[in-house]
Amino acid sequence: MTGEAGVTEQLEPAFRDLYGTGPEGVWAAPGRVNLIGEHTDYNDGFVLPLALPHTARAAVARRDDGVLRLHSADVGGGVTELRLDELEPGGVQGWEAYPAGVVWALLDAGHPVTGLDLHLASTVPTGAGLSSSAALEIVTALAVNDLYDLGLQRWRLARLAQRAENVFVGVPCGIMDQTASACCTEGHALHLDTRDLGQRQVPFDLAAEGLRLLVVDTRVKHQLGDGAYANRRSACEQGAALLDVPALRDIPYEELAGALARLDDPVLRRRVRHVVTENHRVEEVIGRLEAGDPRAIGPLLTAGHVSLRDDFEVSCPELDLVVASAEDAGALGARMTGGGFGGSAVVLVEEDGAEEVGRAVTAAFAARGHRAPRVFTAVPAAGARRLA
Repeated sequence: MTGEAGVTEQLEPAFRDLYGTGPEGVWAAPGRVNLIGEHTDYNDGFVLPLALPHTARAAVARRDDGVLRLHSADVGGGVTELRLDELEPGGVQGWEAYPAGVVWALLDAGHPVTGLDLHLASTVPTGAGLSSSAALEIVTALAVNDLYDLGLQRWRLARLAQRAENVFVGVPCGIMDQTASACCTEGHALHLDTRDLGQRQVPFDLAAEGLRLLVVDTRVKHQLGDGAYANRRSACEQGAALLDVPALRDIPYEELAGALARLDDPVLRRRVRHVVTENHRVEEVIGRLEAGDPRAIGPLLTAGHVSLRDDFEVSCPELDLVVASAEDAGALGARMTGGGFGGSAVVLVEEDGAEEVGRAVTAAFAARGHRAPRVFTAVPAAGARRLA
């Protein structure tokens, strides 16, 4: 059984088996891949993500007894039962922390949630840098918003979901992943200003131009909660403080050399240089897309990878291998996407060369003794929505 109707038909009977009654609705929220703009979101900068067809889906019903019950079709185990009045940051571990964190954030903001039953299933690969956690958060937030008639706008749901991940789960992520899952539209990339959450939908139809954007999941799992992500964020905040700006976004690209000369720490110089040049690359990519020249974004993708590898130091050998082997096979450009330390890369290819590039990357992994990567085409999909 395929398609969203099939998903709904699968989730509803499973929900009934678990909880003894039917759900009040079924919702979906996608994962995302970021075309360009990495580690800029928590620096008040610019990003350009697109939603993937892969989604987290939730069948949900209200309760009135202050209980939150959670179940995942993708994880072994039974139903997890939590009390709303006992939810607190750090108090829930595992995948349950993401939906529970959203409920906590809503309650903490004063919204009247009295309990929920949720049954979740997801096709977003976990640990692949494709925002599986944000999809869980947003599908929960949208369901609660609809069921309790909270009337919250999509950008506000994203903010609440980000707070859940920052405070409840303990990962100091920016706002991009949640906003992409909540607000992307089919056939477009989302130009997001992470300072004021200003949004612009940029048409992104590579197929019409004879192109494809491949996603290569290295199957190397990354754990952003292990301190490396927080370390990068702290370095950016230190750099901004030393340069006397609210955030690194406030350093104009044309003034970068002068700003770097004011920093004595070579590590901080590298971190600052990445963020400022990456913001500039986002603007350049948008300019070339709007000029009708998508092939010209290839070198910018590769330049972004070099910056993430050398200046921000968040790549890994497998991601570097994807980029090198793809370009050797004729790709127009490639870069890691997501937080780094594993996960996925994006590769811009000509339509008629896509299979050859995929084979070349897979062969390169085999030659190095790595597990075979997962390769698929990214098609800009719709953001979060109610299915039934």
